[in-house]
Amino acid sequence: MTATATTTRPAPSGGALAGHLGDTLTLAGRHLTHLRRSPGRLILVTMNPLVMLIAVGYLFRNSMQVPGHVAYEDFIMAGIAIQVGLTSVGPTAIGVALDLRHGLVDRFRSLPISPASVLVGRTLSDLFVGAVSLTAVSLAGLAVGWRPHEGALRTAAGFAVLLAFVYVMLWVGILLGTTQKNIEAIDGTGALVLVVFSFLSNAYVSVSGLPGWLRPVAEWNPVTSVITTCRRLWGNDPAGAAGTGFPAQHPGAVTAITLTALLVVAVLGSVRGFRRAVGR
Repeated sequence: MTATATTTRPAPSGGALAGHLGDTLTLAGRHLTHLRRSPGRLILVTMNPLVMLIAVGYLFRNSMQVPGHVAYEDFIMAGIAIQVGLTSVGPTAIGVALDLRHGLVDRFRSLPISPASVLVGRTLSDLFVGAVSLTAVSLAGLAVGWRPHEGALRTAAGFAVLLAFVYVMLWVGILLGTTQKNIEAIDGTGALVLVVFSFLSNAYVSVSGLPGWLRPVAEWNPVTSVITTCRRLWGNDPAGAAGTGFPAQHPGAVTAITLTALLVVAVLGSVRGFRRAVGR
């Protein structure tokens, strides 16, 4: 009797884990089905970086200068790609807010579905959107002249960093969507995140090209560290483009620390905000 009880205890835990995983994948599939019927989210997340790539990286490339002998198409590519993550904040937040407002999540109250499954399902589907957008932006970058110079493994590592950044930004969007009620305010906040964090970084110009009082802000902007990490992995980073401080000297470590901290805060805040919103 004792031996039998001991061997059967792990089963419920494994069954619960499998159940949560199944719920998560089902909800992710639901969002992807809606995306196929209404691809507006994919178009929005993809078009903004593409427009900036064509307008700044191609049309104005002869007017832009960066330190060293790096072509501007190579320099700007990481800064353009990072916009996929920044642009994703607003649509994800609005999607979560609309689900809560229209009572869709109320249907889950009588079902044994954890809040984490609902939220992770949303992030997985939106991460797929981000991956497709990154692919489109990368192909456009190759078309206008961008080239990685450090081999396939380091190129893939750069894209892995970008996907990690996109995923963290999706959780930031969920946090915004579960804590902010007004759709117009969410849309405005998402646009502000895109503009502030991209322009107060080394996305388009080197840190040395910014006004002196803005350089420390740009150096410690987490977006700058992510961009610098990708540029170094791709061989597109001119000397001094990220400044001279600690983040410029250790962009990989700063990227790992800041993204991990943001993810923990966003996940905990999102789950708490979701439970509060559903429990009303």
